[in-house]
Amino acid sequence: ELLAEHYKHHWFPEKPCKGSGYRCIRINHKMDPLIGQAAQRIGLSSQELFRLLPSELTLWVDPYEVSYRIGEDGSICVLYEASPAGGSTQNSTNVQMVDSRISCKEELLLGRTSPSKNYNMMTVSG
Repeated sequence: ELLAEHYKHHWFPEKPCKGSGYRCIRINHKMDPLIGQAAQRIGLSSQELFRLLPSELTLWVDPYEVSYRIGEDGSICVLYEASPAGGSTQNSTNVQMVDSRISCKEELLLGRTSPSKNYNMMTVSG
């Protein structure tokens, strides 16, 4: 609910890159306020949250995809992916949305001078 409220005027399924900077969540040795609020709502303390999450984490919350990167030079991994509503046929609009989504992340990586490092991560849900 917290994220939905925060993103409601910055969510454009027809143009997934639009508003992506606003929807990017960063933890860079300090906690993103939105994540801190969400943790507090479910009863996690700041100390618990810092222990559970990497000290450097970027999370992109976009229509049809949530992806993340651990560290400044980590690989981008997809955490969640969905197809646009409206059936399984892939028309030119859907192809354009996928291309836009890819180019959003590529734009971020254009300024990188060092090669990416690969990180292995195991996720546990319960």
